[in-house]
Amino acid sequence: MQKKALHSANAPAAIGPYSQAVQAGDTIYVSGQLPVDPATGEFAGDDIVSQTKQSLENIRAVLASAGAGMENIVKTTVFLKDMEEFGAMNEVYARYFPADCPARAAIQIGRLPKDARVEIEAVAVL
Repeated sequence: MQKKALHSANAPAAIGPYSQAVQAGDTIYVSGQLPVDPATGEFAGDDIVSQTKQSLENIRAVLASAGAGMENIVKTTVFLKDMEEFGAMNEVYARYFPADCPARAAIQIGRLPKDARVEIEAVAVL
């Protein structure tokens, strides 16, 4: 099996010893994406709507570095700071997956890096 780390300048750099994504064969494992705007290094906003959108845009950018898109995603995991924000997150999420949605888990976490409201990871298949 061949494995390679993926990187996109259009997504925030990893803040630890991990890759933005790893491709193993035809499968791409995208690390959890925080809602950091790569142009500013800051959160896209303080609310769940803007943060969900930015996390998904970061996933899109990482996948593009491998010639993939959101349609290649087969599984996501959404980590929420507060499950009360599930509905608002879900509205944004639905815009990115209008049909043939990937499998998904959504869980509330005690605390996310940088005190983000959301972090999303994904698995895609080419």
